[in-house]
Amino acid sequence: MCDLRSKAPRMHAMAGDGLELLSLVEEFVVGQQDSKAEDIATGVTTGQFTILKLVEGLGSALTSCEPRTRGRGVQLLSSVIQQCYANLQEEEVQVLTKFYENRLKDHYIITPHVLQGLKSLTMSTALPSGLAVSILGSLFQDIHVQSLMQAERFCVYSILLNLMDSCEEELKGLGANFVFGFIQAVDGEKDPRNLLLSFQIAQNIINRKYELGTFTEELFEVTSCYFPIDFNPPPNDPHGITQKDLVLSLRAVLSGTPQFAEFLLPLLIEKLDSDIQSAKLDALQTLTACVASYGHKELKEFLPSLWSSIRREVFQTASEKVESAGLSALHGLTACLSRSVLTCDSEDSLETFLNLIVKDCQHHLCEPDLKLVWPSAKLLQAAASSSFRASCTISRVVVPLLLEQYNNHVQSTQRRTLLEVLQKFIHSAKRSPVEEGGESSLAEYRQSLCSVVFCALSDSSSALQTSGLRTLMAIGNHPGLLFGTDIELAVDHLSKFILEDVDHETSLVAMEASGSLACLHTTAFCSRMVPALKEKIISDCLGGSGETPPAKSQQALFLRIVRALAAISTHPNLVRETVPILLQVLSASHTGNVQIRQEDVVSVCQNLQCIVELAQGSEESACYFHETVIPYVLGLSLQAAFHKRTLSPLRDEKVLSALVPVFSAASGCSQHMLAAQTASQILMLFLVGDATFLPENNVPQNVNLLKSYSDNSAQTQLVCLLMGCVCSLPINVELPMLDQLLTELEELSCTCPHPFTYTSAAKCFAGLVNKYPSGQKLDQLLENTLTRIDTILTSTEPSGSSNQKQAFTFLLWLTKALLLRYHPLSAPLTDKLLCLLVDPSLGTLAADGFALLMNDPPDVLNKACHADVRMMYRQRFFTETAPKLVQGFNSSPKEMKSSYLKALSHILNCLPKQVLISELPSLLPLLLEGVSCPDSEVQFSTLSCLHPLLLDTPQVLTLHLETLITKLLGLTSSAAMKIRIMSLRCLHALTQLPLHVILPFRSKTLRALAVPLDDKKRLVRKEAVLARGEWFLLGGPGK
Repeated sequence: MCDLRSKAPRMHAMAGDGLELLSLVEEFVVGQQDSKAEDIATGVTTGQFTILKLVEGLGSALTSCEPRTRGRGVQLLSSVIQQCYANLQEEEVQVLTKFYENRLKDHYIITPHVLQGLKSLTMSTALPSGLAVSILGSLFQDIHVQSLMQAERFCVYSILLNLMDSCEEELKGLGANFVFGFIQAVDGEKDPRNLLLSFQIAQNIINRKYELGTFTEELFEVTSCYFPIDFNPPPNDPHGITQKDLVLSLRAVLSGTPQFAEFLLPLLIEKLDSDIQSAKLDALQTLTACVASYGHKELKEFLPSLWSSIRREVFQTASEKVESAGLSALHGLTACLSRSVLTCDSEDSLETFLNLIVKDCQHHLCEPDLKLVWPSAKLLQAAASSSFRASCTISRVVVPLLLEQYNNHVQSTQRRTLLEVLQKFIHSAKRSPVEEGGESSLAEYRQSLCSVVFCALSDSSSALQTSGLRTLMAIGNHPGLLFGTDIELAVDHLSKFILEDVDHETSLVAMEASGSLACLHTTAFCSRMVPALKEKIISDCLGGSGETPPAKSQQALFLRIVRALAAISTHPNLVRETVPILLQVLSASHTGNVQIRQEDVVSVCQNLQCIVELAQGSEESACYFHETVIPYVLGLSLQAAFHKRTLSPLRDEKVLSALVPVFSAASGCSQHMLAAQTASQILMLFLVGDATFLPENNVPQNVNLLKSYSDNSAQTQLVCLLMGCVCSLPINVELPMLDQLLTELEELSCTCPHPFTYTSAAKCFAGLVNKYPSGQKLDQLLENTLTRIDTILTSTEPSGSSNQKQAFTFLLWLTKALLLRYHPLSAPLTDKLLCLLVDPSLGTLAADGFALLMNDPPDVLNKACHADVRMMYRQRFFTETAPKLVQGFNSSPKEMKSSYLKALSHILNCLPKQVLISELPSLLPLLLEGVSCPDSEVQFSTLSCLHPLLLDTPQVLTLHLETLITKLLGLTSSAAMKIRIMSLRCLHALTQLPLHVILPFRSKTLRALAVPLDDKKRLVRKEAVLARGEWFLLGGPGK
């Protein structure tokens, strides 16, 4: 009795669940309430119901004489299984599978739900062994796939993919029958969504080695019928299927097995013979993919036809893409033949193929004046670069021929062409891998190649000299072609081109070649070029008296030598030779022994920066810079600052600004310990006057370089060098006495009257705050600093006083530092800047300040300085600030609107194009106002923002087109040349809009554009010709 009493509540609950299930089933089937499927699925997931109980509950619906009722029953069952297939037991899967297989023979309106159920069951891990074959048998026998709707066909392909992933061995047990069934199912498919799945199935069949049997050709035919893919997705396609997706998927099928070769290669040759460029391109790219898995046996029969087609496309093509694809295909073909293993009685297909190529191309190399010389050279180079064997075979014929032709021709233009072809062959030979222990394919021609190059370098033609330099660079970078006395002769030639007044392009190429070869032949450059450059710069450029200014030729020579010294500083040994020369120049300029222009000293500093950046990967060079160069340069700067009577250029702001990147690059190097040590020493110098680490310690002791006095701006401006050092350190490097430094910088920013000094101090403060750890100390620091800034900005001093400009500069840089790291205070500080836009004196400065907020400063607060820069901070700033600017523009008086427009244009010019396009409808009225603004800077900034947008937003522009064209035509007569040029470019861009939109304005625009055709500036006339020409052609044939 006790057992019965304990079981009674459970039985009652079970009965209640059964009634609830029946009720839900009836509401779904009869009441047409689809949401009840979700309730039943939840019950099955929680264990309240079981799938088999659901089948029992659906009994009357599944056995109904009415097909639609049966369909609703099967639909409910499939919907529940779709959500619960992961929880099914093997027994349940078996029962349900048999049920669905039987239902495949039922009425056609039930078939979609049956397929959906089978798809879910094939995703279950509990699918019993043997059921995969049973499911496939039912699908292939009872369903004609291509008579189904797209969704049902998609379901069938998904079932096949699921079974291939989970029951591969069972499917392979079917032999070729599975492939035959797939071919029948997919034959005639047209929907791109289904094609992607069917191509994936075909790839699996090929890649997983399913037996093709006698159906190889049928599988090829059923897939190759889509080649080449010609598909253009409809606008706003929700499925996101592109032509590229289909092309790559089909290409993977066609190129997946060599068994397709006898069918595919004739098809590719046929497509190459067509007139459709896209078909040719696809055929060549597919051929390139195929040869990666083919052997010479598959290719042998078709090689002559393939070569003929590729040759024709490279010789005659009007498309660079087709030409490039043809060269890639030839490279792949030759590489495939090179991989083939030959037997004693087999024909050497590679040799035969290369002979065919050489025979058809070599005679064109004897005609350097004709246009086929370059296509022939490209074909030979593509083949030669594929393997060492190919490189040797082609080089044996081509290189002697080119050398002979060079000697036979005397015209410099012909020689230049031959030399450029030779240069390309050297590059292609370098790309072909050399066999282990072997020599380069060009080794036997080493001496002849060097002779030809040195001959070209001695020629009087600058164009031939330039080609010779590029060829020398190729030879020098090719292992084993340049050594011994040839290296020394090459370095002497390079030195000559740097030291002599030659063609500008020749000089640039000589420097490029010097930099390229210096790292490989360091000894020769140290012993020959560096002494020659040093002697010349000391004797000619620094040897004169300080009273006579250097001639222009000497100035040009000086700049060439300085750039060359930087270019060759690619090795630690060279760095130790070149940098002392530049430091000697700095010292001479400081002492005043020679007269060196300010821009020349700036060039020395810039090239020092280049050397530091080139040597950043070298620990030895980093040590040299931190232990020798930085202390020496800083010592010179201190001497210049404390010796008031000297006119040293090192006191000049431009020179100091050029030195900042030198310090930044050295501090930002990978040697963090060295950088931290140098930063600590420089910090002690600025805070307590400790100059013991400087090479010439002749500055006053215990001097505080951060204390501002009325006559010490030459000393305080050195804070820019401190900024370059401490603000470029990685964020995890700790600085000693940081809080004291920040206090001193704040004081200097707010009290020093010297603009360069207080700006540099503000930048240094901002750079340090950007990396300062979050917490109470930072909050207190910012609170105190902002209170001081507010006090100055709201003081009773006249608006726009020097103190207020200082405080504004400080505020601007602090806002930039906090904005980059997403600090909460960045928003209120930005609001403060927005309020200053209406200030009569600071409004223009505030508007220009938005350019700083959006751009990366070159010397601080950028990623190279390891600043804390968050992703997409510009987009976030725009989203938060643009509505406020629009609101301020609408509510401000007319005389203040230009500040809002300028601020907005600065923001828009720094945003990605896609962001601008999405926001253009709301911003276009303001941009049109900016075009009309009397401020020329606002006009130019707005036009620069508009120009790239005119090609992508025709629908938005249509509403304002007449206004825009009228305003642009008015600006073509602006007083500022850059505005005239930009307005003409915008008018030119408008011609890309739809013809029916732009054609009504053609006559008016042509009349107006006749005026700038006579503009006094050549660049304006050039833009006017281009713009008017496009407007004139509107509506004509081909437009």
